[in-house]
Order: sequence, then structure tokens, then C-alpha cells
Amino acid sequence: MPSALFVLMLLAALCSLGCAMSRDEKLKLRNQVVEMFDHAYQNYMDHAYPADELMPLTCRGRVRGLEPSRGDVDDALGKFSLTLIDTLDTLVLLNKTAEFEAAVRRVLSDVRLDNDIVVSVFETNIRVLGGLLGGHSMAVMLKEEGQHMRWYQDELLHMAKDLGLRLLPAFNTSSGLPYPRVNLKYGVRGPESRTGTETDTCTACAGTIILEFAALSRFTGDPVFEAHARRALDFLWEKRQRNSNLVGTTINIHSGEWVRRDSGVGAGIDSYYEYLLKAYVLLGDEQFLQRFNIHYASIMKYISQPPLLLDVHIHKPLLPARTWMDSLLAFFPGLQVLKGDIRPAIETHEMLYQVTKKHNFLPEAFTTDFRVHWAQHPLRPEFAESTYFLYKATGDPYYLEAGRTIMDNLNRFARVPCGFAAMKDVRTGSHEDRMDSFFLAEMFKYLFLLFADPEDLRFDVEDYIFTTEAHLLPLSLSTTPHVSSVPPNQTIPQVEQEELDDSNFDWTCPNTRLLFPDPAFPRNLREPIRSAVDRSCPRPAPYREPGMGAPPLRAQDFMANNPEHLELLRRMGVSLIHLKDGRVQLVQHATQAVSPIAAEDGVRFMQEMMELSSQQQKEQLPPRAIQIVSHPFFGRVVLTAGPAQFGTDLSKSATGVRGFVTVAEPYTGCGEITNGEEVQGHIALLQRGQCMFAEKARHIQKAGAIGGIVVDDNEGSSSDTAPLFQMAGDGRSTDDIALPLLFLFHKEGNILLEALKEYRQVEVLLGDKARDRGEAAIFKGADVREAEEDCQTEATSPTASESEATTTTSGKDGDASPTGGEDVGPAEDVGPAEADAPKADGGEEEEQRVDGAGRSADRLLADWRDDLEAFRQMEKDEL
Repeated sequence: MPSALFVLMLLAALCSLGCAMSRDEKLKLRNQVVEMFDHAYQNYMDHAYPADELMPLTCRGRVRGLEPSRGDVDDALGKFSLTLIDTLDTLVLLNKTAEFEAAVRRVLSDVRLDNDIVVSVFETNIRVLGGLLGGHSMAVMLKEEGQHMRWYQDELLHMAKDLGLRLLPAFNTSSGLPYPRVNLKYGVRGPESRTGTETDTCTACAGTIILEFAALSRFTGDPVFEAHARRALDFLWEKRQRNSNLVGTTINIHSGEWVRRDSGVGAGIDSYYEYLLKAYVLLGDEQFLQRFNIHYASIMKYISQPPLLLDVHIHKPLLPARTWMDSLLAFFPGLQVLKGDIRPAIETHEMLYQVTKKHNFLPEAFTTDFRVHWAQHPLRPEFAESTYFLYKATGDPYYLEAGRTIMDNLNRFARVPCGFAAMKDVRTGSHEDRMDSFFLAEMFKYLFLLFADPEDLRFDVEDYIFTTEAHLLPLSLSTTPHVSSVPPNQTIPQVEQEELDDSNFDWTCPNTRLLFPDPAFPRNLREPIRSAVDRSCPRPAPYREPGMGAPPLRAQDFMANNPEHLELLRRMGVSLIHLKDGRVQLVQHATQAVSPIAAEDGVRFMQEMMELSSQQQKEQLPPRAIQIVSHPFFGRVVLTAGPAQFGTDLSKSATGVRGFVTVAEPYTGCGEITNGEEVQGHIALLQRGQCMFAEKARHIQKAGAIGGIVVDDNEGSSSDTAPLFQMAGDGRSTDDIALPLLFLFHKEGNILLEALKEYRQVEVLLGDKARDRGEAAIFKGADVREAEEDCQTEATSPTASESEATTTTSGKDGDASPTGGEDVGPAEDVGPAEADAPKADGGEEEEQRVDGAGRSADRLLADWRDDLEAFRQMEKDEL
């Protein structure tokens, strides 16, 4: 028996190093990919079409102009059914030919491209023009097979040319670099266009045109599109920094001066490098390969610090430009596979994989020690892309397991009843009300291909090149006649030939079987990376001479309500002063310390506190989470909330606080709770205003509540546009408050109120982060089977902004410093507490609203319901 056990353990160990996945298991995962795609696509068609994108938390379409502006992100939306067009060739790849044919008919009958709307040239090119060309490629392929699309007469191609002509005015600059935006109806630089005044664009924005424009030229026979794209690439190449052979991130489209001179392979530059190499693959022009190889040599010399890829300055490439990386660089290992440089691809991918394991998703940005820098994750596909290409290159089943991890995390943390929701904060699991079109265009393509065998596909993907949006363009375009940007009698400039260190490796992709005769080789590369990411670096304890007693109090451990800590401060000569406005101030007098050593400890403590305060002012908010766990949500909806400086610290609670929500009366919580029997044992819902947060907490605690949620009374406020803050105390001790109190902005609070109105019994979990829906202990009693529930428009989670602010000022109810700041600091403000003053324009009304009986929750909910219906009607009229 012991020997058998040893054999089993040995087999398990070997499989963990890379056992081949069975065909049945791959089939199961492939079918799961299709089911996930169906869930996302069908919800878009049912709840959003013909809008550009689905808002999966509110189960409706995102229509530009009807939703609060998200800034530049909305420039991708042009009222042209973006998600449907972006998804066309995905349907064919997933063997959904009938759905593809129906989708093409919808595009032809419903989509208009002459809308009076300003859109991003870059996004419209890669998503819409690329989607139309990919759809055309698939339609032609299916028509040639003779079973589908026999009626097709190049209609998608005609639409693509129409769109290409609408984008061309953006290229009317002296440099040939396009304006970043164009009006689909009026072009640029006219009074009606509302654009054309921009001076800057990103390198990727100008350098990610060639594949789509060249394909359009070669499909239609009109060389004008390819000529403009080549001219833009030529200009960028000429403006590279000649010593480092790197390009900056942002360039002036008129003068060619670099506006931002930091250089990397992530946001702002990424697809410029990608398109140089892929333009060679698609078009066969060796000039593109030469340029890519020169850039690539500089990337590997200056930017690549395996496994990291760190931005540098183009004029001083040995000088780092930042200490963090953005998630868009996750495409680069896949590009290195196409280049044939497999070793650094394996190393960087492994680093990204370990970061993914730490945070469930790749944060939008993370530091060199793999901590969260920007916490959002809009369901980007770049890591899945590189995973697929590395599996193709190595055949290592390890990458199949990485793909499984991606799918599991999407289903566990991002799946909601109406699709998949982007992550607003990977630390808490809170959601954004967005599902970008690239999720359907890219993510499911790469995951399906990862688990598919050749016989599972109706065409050979090796006959196509993937654009940066994963649209499929046929390699046969390389044989189509075209007009080169270099005249036939002109050779490539000598300077380029001299710069290129030519070798066979630069011109051909190597045979990976010859590179890796030992199957363990990729694993040997990964092990050190895994150790580097997992390694913890504990802060060393300060040196103390023998016999000098216990170590001194550290700033990060200090608690202002701890009597022992206050006594230690006194012994170190540090005084803690409570100011009238609720702030706390630290002052140190060395002469008041009990000994010289204690005085030195006090100086050290003050220095640490200043460093800690400065550091935490720069850090992002670690918000709290309110997770709706009752039917029909089952933990799928997570609201972003701000904590209080008093009461239960949910970050120190493993289970959080769970209970049913009851609206307190009065709703403001500024007087004795009159519905105490209903509030007892429940989580009380309160409205902000009229009194201090701590006073609200004391009133509901007295009534027997186990927690509280305060909803902002500023109508329209949202965590999308306003920074979260800590709710401060009232200037006196709050040690008596033992329950947790969380804050929701108006929009997020409205979601909770609507759920309460619709379902009456709404149970929530207050925690420092969302809990996994698969944890039976957390969601006991909830039917967590993945049966599809009817989408409830009223019971949802908020939209989210692209970034979170990290500072805030004091305001009503005692708004404090950003969440994550310490309670005290040397002469630092720690949350001034102010009571609300009556509003100048509505004081009497405010008084009536919060009198003894309070404004009824039913009246509030009815008003919100009316607003929602009006909004729906506006949306219907617009569509």
C-alpha cells in the first residue's frame, strides 16, 4: 500500500509539471468556451442591440449621449452596433455559421455609417473596419464552400470602403499622421465636425492602420488607403530616436515632435510594433521586417529586463521612466512567438500568469513587485492571446491549464446574469457596468483555438493573420497587386541596411522542436519566475542594542484608540492632539521623552509616520464591497463602497457581515429609529445628510442593527466620477460603535434600493472584497447552479470610470482622507468631521424630508422607478 501511494504521488507530481490534456477534457473546455460566448453574445442581442455595447449589470445597451460620459473611452462608440460588427468573424470561428449569416443580414439592414458623431480613428479602424473586413473574409470563404452565404455579393466590403472613405479626412495633415478623431459625417476641421483641433496622437493610434487599410486597398483595388497607412508608418519611422531606435508614446501630428518621450511595449505604443511585423507577414514587404527587427533589438536591449518590460526614456534609454507595467503589454509574448524569440516570451508570460493568480485578473497596471497599481480590469484578452500562441509554439499543456484558469476566473468573478462585467477593482471583486466589444471579438477566439484541434475548425487559421483586434485577414492578399510607398527604382536607404544585424534568425521563425528538444525546458524557464513573484520580502526589524527592552512602536502598527500605544507615544515624547474639527495632530518634544533612547525612538516614529502618510496619499483606494447574495443575484452583483474610520474593520474580518437590508426610519438615521423591530438583526439602509456618520451608526446600533449602509443624497453621484472616502467620526471617541458602516454613492445606492423594491427580501454581504460565489459557506441556501435567471433591470451594479481618484477634500457628513490613509499622521489632517448645513436652495424641503416619520422609502423608490422608466423611453426613442 505505501508503494502504491508513492506511485500515485509521483504521478500527481509529474502531471503538475505538464501532463498532456486528454481530448475529452479539451472538448469539455472547448464546449465551455462556446457556452460562455453564447451567454455574452445572446445577452447583447437580447438586451443591447442595436446599441454599440452591452451594459451587463443593468441589462441594457450603452448608447452614447444617453449615459454619463466616460471620456475618451466613449470615442469607440459610433452608433454603428459596434459589438455585432466586432463579433462577426468570431461566429464563424466558433462554427456558428447560421448565426453569422443572420448577423450579416442585420448589419446590412440596420447599421448606418453616416452618423453625425465624433469617433476615434484608431478604435473605429481596428474594431469596425477590421470587423467588416474579417466578416467579408469569412463570407467569401463560406460562399466558396457552397453551403452558406450564396447570396453574398461583397456587401460588407462595400460598407468597409464607405467607412474607409469616412476615415480618410483624418489623414489630411502635413505629416501624414492622422488626427485622433473624425466625424463620420463631416470629417475634420469644419464647424460641424466638432473635431480637428487636436495636435497630439499616440504612436499606436497612428501606427496601427496598415493591416486594415492595406487589406481594404487590396480587396477593392483602390490603393489610396494603403498609401495613407504607409505614409503614416514612414513618418513614425523617420521620427524614431536615432541613437536608441525607440519611439515615444505621444507625438505632435503636425510638427512630429515627441510630446511624451517614455517608451515601452504597452499602452500607447504596443500595436505599432505588432503591425510592423504583421505587415511583413501579410504584405511581404521586407522593409517592414527590417524596421521591426531594429526596434526589437532596442526593446530587448533597453526595455526588456526579464521577466519585466519597463518603460524607458527614448533619449536616455538606460534611465527607467516608471516602476510599473500596464496590462496591455501582455500581448508581447505572443508577438515574440511570431518573431521566433521563445525564451523571453515564456519568461514574461510566466510573470503575467503569476500576477493573474495573485489577483484573479491582470490589473490595468501593477508594480515591479507585482502589487496593484491600477485596480481595474476591463476583461482584456491580451494574456489569453499570448497563452494561445505559446501553446502553439511549445505544445506544452501547461498553457492549456493557464487557459482553464482564465475561464474559471471569468465565470467565478465576472459572470453576471446579463453577460460578463468588467472588474472595477480586482482587489474587492466589484464590477463595472461594461462589456467591451473586444471581449467577444478576441477573448473567445483565442480561448476556443487554445482547446481546439485542427479538425474542430472549418478552415485553416494558418491561412490568416490576426489583426490587433483578432480579426482574420487572408494571407492571400500578399499576392494582390499594390502600389508600394517606395518607387521601384529606389532601394531601401543605406542607413537602414547598416543598422540591421542580419541573420537567418531575423528572417524566419525557428522550428520549436529544434529549440526545445527537452520538454522540460519551458518549465525550467518558468520556475525562477514563479519563485520571484511568490517571494515575500518582510521588512527587517530595527536594530536595538541588547538589554534595551522591547522594540519601539512602529508607525504602521499605531492605533489612536489603543491606550498602550498612547502610553508608548508619551514615553517617546510624542503628544497626540485632538483638534476641534476632528483632526488629529502629532507633535514630538525630545526633552519630554523618558530617556535619550526613547527620544530617538520618537524621532524614528515621526519619520516613519511622515513616510507612511506620504506613501498612502499616493496609493489608490482599497474600497469595501457590498455583495448581493440573495436570489436571484447569488453574489453576482458587487457594489463598490467606502468604509468608516470607526466600527468593525471589515479588512480584518475573514467572513464579513451578512444580513438582510431594511430601510431605517427616519431614513437619515438622525433620530431615534422608529422601526427598531424591523431593523433589529438586519443591515440598516440610511440616507446621507443632516447629522454626522457616527451619530447615524449609534442610532442604528441602539436599534439592534448588525451593520449600516449610508446612501449619498447627492442625486446622480457615482463612484464612476467621484473618489471614495472614509467616513470620519464626530471628533470624540467612537469606541462605542461596534458595527460596520459603509458608504454608497447615489447611483450604487439606487441599485440596492431597486433590488429591495423588486424582491423585498434582499440579503447582502459586507466585506473588504467580494467572496467567491462557489464558497458554500458564504452562499449557503442560495442555488448557485448556473441556471439562467431572468435579467432584472432594477437589480444591478454600477457603471465604472476608467480610473479612480486618489485624493478628496472634506465635505458633508465628515468626509475624510482617501480610503487607505492612516488615522493619524504628524500634523496631518485625518478626516475633518463636519455636519451638513441646510441647502440654501431647499432648506425647508430638506427639513420636511427628514422629520420624525421621515420620507417614506416607498415614495423614494417610486420616484426612482419613474426616472428609470423615463430613461428607458429616451433610450428607445434614440435607438
